[in-house]
Amino acid sequence: MNNRQLFLKHLGQTSEFPLLLEIERAEGIYMYDGDNKAYLDLISGIGVSNIGHRHPEVIEAIKNQIDKHLHLMVYGEFVSSPQVQLAHALSNTIPPPLDNVFLVNSGSEATEGALKLAKRHTNRSKIISCENAYHGSTAGALSVAGSEDLKHPFRPLLPDTYRIRFGSIDDLSQIDLQTAAIIIETIQGEAGVRQADLAYFRALKSRCEEVGALLILDEIQCGFGRTGKFWAFEHYDIIPDILLCAKGMGGGMPIGAFISSQKIMHDLTHEPILGHITTFGGHPVSAAASLATLNVLQGHGLIEMVAEKEQLFLSLLKHEQIREVRSKGLMMAVEFESFELLDKIIHQLLKDGIISDWFLFCDNSMRIAPPLTITTEEIKMACNKILQAIDIVLTAN
Repeated sequence: MNNRQLFLKHLGQTSEFPLLLEIERAEGIYMYDGDNKAYLDLISGIGVSNIGHRHPEVIEAIKNQIDKHLHLMVYGEFVSSPQVQLAHALSNTIPPPLDNVFLVNSGSEATEGALKLAKRHTNRSKIISCENAYHGSTAGALSVAGSEDLKHPFRPLLPDTYRIRFGSIDDLSQIDLQTAAIIIETIQGEAGVRQADLAYFRALKSRCEEVGALLILDEIQCGFGRTGKFWAFEHYDIIPDILLCAKGMGGGMPIGAFISSQKIMHDLTHEPILGHITTFGGHPVSAAASLATLNVLQGHGLIEMVAEKEQLFLSLLKHEQIREVRSKGLMMAVEFESFELLDKIIHQLLKDGIISDWFLFCDNSMRIAPPLTITTEEIKMACNKILQAIDIVLTAN
């Protein structure tokens, strides 16, 4: 059997209609199949490849670490240089009091750790999240997702979780003295790039402080330079109590983290001891790749160029079939009339060598989140291909 047949026979599937592309290699913003056909990755592997595929500095860091050691001991027992140096570098990107990093393997795990930490620190059980939120697919993370369609087949999930409307100041009154935390995406991703204003985030932070609830900001998609700031919360003049990151932090390697103050994080060390543990969290190779990624973002001026590239996309994505373009930096949603139309456009783009996608809770909007390394010429080419694909689909109809 060939690889495609083996894929369908032996790999657990996530849908009944996988793309079934066979990619042999990747470099920069491109992926290549067995026939050496190039595909421009307009979604960065869903927000992962912020500095492109196989960035030379990430590859060098991985090779250097492989020559030293791989897994040694469960996280938190040995002093591992890649973990320590990454935690130190991450702490330097965040205002005080956030200075303590717990490294895990993924965004879902970061969510799980943050929920446990909030409950442990506050001795409360109530967790609030937003409608159309997405924080991962493990049972705890799914409990605070904002779509009942996604959750219903897997109930019972965590009790005492409640939903409010993203951006609604009126709903903040539901954060009360029984609330351990509210977990909220700084910019909603799977809802189709939805934003709240400065007044909302200030009111949110104030309400949390008033009742003693922790504010957990999920920047798994929108962190690490995606919005034109290293952290998206920098746009909103607030500081969370717990910060989540993953996806773009690894340069293509699996890693995530939840970050808080040393005072709050200390609660996981006692009553019970080993309150949160992970075997492979902060794996030395992933940590080395993440530190290299952070250094590339800070040292190559990529974040500073995001706003200009965003504006170029916005100026070019003009078509009568495009209802709206929502964006924050290079995190964009291009809205069409229906999923049916968008699905045809996405498949046409695939034929044309462009990888795009839709959003889990907004399936009539096209996801655009390219590597921050994309050039102005590549942006022009990608936008031209999108407009051509729209016209081809309309003509075929």
